Amino acid sequence: MINEPFLQAEGLVIKYPLVYILTLSWNQCADTLECLASLQKTSYPNYRLLVVDNHSTDGSVEAITQCFPRVEVIANRQNIGFAAAANRGIEHALCHGAEYVFLLNNDTIVEPTTLEEMVSQAMALDVGMVAPKIYYYADPQRIWSVGSHRHPLTLEKMRGGEDELDQGQWEDVVQLDFLTGCGLLLPQHFLEDVGLFDERFFIFYEDSDLCLRARKHGYRLLMTPKAKMWHKVSVSSGGKDSPFERYWMARSSVLFFRKHIRGAQWLAVVPWRLGSALRTSFRLGCRGHFHALLAYWRGLLDGWLGTQEETA
Repeated sequence: MINEPFLQAEGLVIKYPLVYILTLSWNQCADTLECLASLQKTSYPNYRLLVVDNHSTDGSVEAITQCFPRVEVIANRQNIGFAAAANRGIEHALCHGAEYVFLLNNDTIVEPTTLEEMVSQAMALDVGMVAPKIYYYADPQRIWSVGSHRHPLTLEKMRGGEDELDQGQWEDVVQLDFLTGCGLLLPQHFLEDVGLFDERFFIFYEDSDLCLRARKHGYRLLMTPKAKMWHKVSVSSGGKDSPFERYWMARSSVLFFRKHIRGAQWLAVVPWRLGSALRTSFRLGCRGHFHALLAYWRGLLDGWLGTQEETA
């Protein structure tokens, strides 16, 4: 797992910075094992693998330690959410000498050269985050995310290539306003300057919040298309439009906009978000997802009140 961290060429010795590859797990044992298997094929020569488990009940921790004995595991005694679990892993990585942390979902697989490509783009001090081009696992040539820009008034993410077939239209490194937390390379100096994830976001929008803070600090966010990974999409949240996904998406969205919207921006945000809530409610109702609809409005209310549901 940890190979020779030095490259010798023409009398020069080049040290590869230590990268901690951090993935979070909450059940979905088979997905985590497949993810770890793909990560062990990385061409980057100086890395460590770390799993932070959010109190899985399907034997994930035991399976990870048995199948991958050199992987470091932090086993939480309860599900503390994505942001908090990611922070525990990042803190562990930084305390053990990490110069970069590659955070990725456990329902992904990664091309062997991905980490090497991202590190090469992250060397400049003004780069705060680097993300790969992410495809759908079930449709390997269709793009799931290449990041996006934001509308300056509403802070809504603008369409950025999702669901497109990759026909070479995203072959340049691009600077963006948003990169998904599904796969992020984070430099040590950036984390120490901007800070870690805001743990008030149990799941969802924690990446949006960190990206916005990064841009306010003057950091560039880059998507590098030569780095590639494939995502199974919404596995840990029970799938799109599940009650769990709808509740936490709604709650986190309210927290995000309350945190970042100021002054006259509310004049644009309130009607936009109200329209979005009505469209979402109509879609859920038409599809008969009434439990998800109730969870969605409960999430909006809890986000406004600053409360939350009990979690597993």
